[in-house]
Amino acid sequence: MEDRFKLGLLFNFNPKWTGGIIYLINAIRILNFLDDKDKPKVVVLYNPALKKYIDEIEYPYLELVPHNFSSIYKGYVDSILKNKNTFVHDLVVNHKLDAIFPMHDYPVKSKLDAKLVSWYADLQHMYYPQFFTKRKVIERNARIRLILKNSKDLVVSSQAVKDDFLKFFKVPKNLNVHIYHFVSIIEGLPDMSFDEIRAKYDLPEHFYMISNQFHKHKNHKVVFEAVAELKKKGIEVSIGITGRFPDEPDSPYMQELHDIINKNDLKGSIKFLGLIPRGDQLLLMKYCKAILQPSLFEGWSTVIEDAKSLQVPVIAANLNVNIEQLEEKGTYFEPHNVAQLVSIMENYPNRDYTKQLYDSYESRMKAAAYELLAVFK
Repeated sequence: MEDRFKLGLLFNFNPKWTGGIIYLINAIRILNFLDDKDKPKVVVLYNPALKKYIDEIEYPYLELVPHNFSSIYKGYVDSILKNKNTFVHDLVVNHKLDAIFPMHDYPVKSKLDAKLVSWYADLQHMYYPQFFTKRKVIERNARIRLILKNSKDLVVSSQAVKDDFLKFFKVPKNLNVHIYHFVSIIEGLPDMSFDEIRAKYDLPEHFYMISNQFHKHKNHKVVFEAVAELKKKGIEVSIGITGRFPDEPDSPYMQELHDIINKNDLKGSIKFLGLIPRGDQLLLMKYCKAILQPSLFEGWSTVIEDAKSLQVPVIAANLNVNIEQLEEKGTYFEPHNVAQLVSIMENYPNRDYTKQLYDSYESRMKAAAYELLAVFK
């Protein structure tokens, strides 16, 4: 029997954080682009509440193991008392893992031979603490400091995030900070024509897309205000918006967005589609005029990676990370500058669907697969 490298993946996210879920599913799927001899055995240790997300994963050397993860506070206390990282110690030993990822909690240094690889998505709370409770900011900073103190390997999604770590924290010189550029794997799009998918969601022939959660830092507001200004000029545009709505029925952010719509009579221009099947979302992206990414903050945008895999143009806020991700292929605007976005959309051309905007899909996937494997070995 072939002796394959054995990689453990911790699939334990808040079910509402689709970005984290998609990130790890893609981390498994990207390994399919490795040459067979290089493919590791992957043991997915998953929270049973997330089972529906991993049932669809196809990978030839895959083992799915349900696991009841310890609570954060119990895990930290037990780890300190026992002087071992109880979040993962027994998992590594019992499954004979060579590496495990992504580590979010590193209360003590590890004495295991396996490579324990930490991951942190972004440092949004350092720029926009007002979007978090004071307790959450304290918890995030404490968790980060322990990762930096006790971990040997940390994965971040971009040079921009690495720069933020160096800016806000004391990063030990012996910590290996790996930049892994997440890519978006596109599989199993619905067998529907352009006319069929837009009819399903009642969208016109030409429309823009926003696919973000409804958090204030996602900055839908600048787009809505731009649409209102365009309407005053007699220019009608259509925006299809996907994403999970906030749980609270009286969300101040949603109320703010609806106020802009009602004040400017934009109900015919802005269509909330909600949380739709990912295949449908990707197909709408594939056919849209452009994807809008107006966020005030991003770590490494899944939406932009979707666009690159689908060869769709992107109009994005001029964040360093967006520029790192899209380079000269993106169209950029200041995230609070409505007039600048209006100017871009006013003159934005209709799609040439035959034009290849980014590197080929296959080459991007293979390069990313080997980039990720190198982190674990």
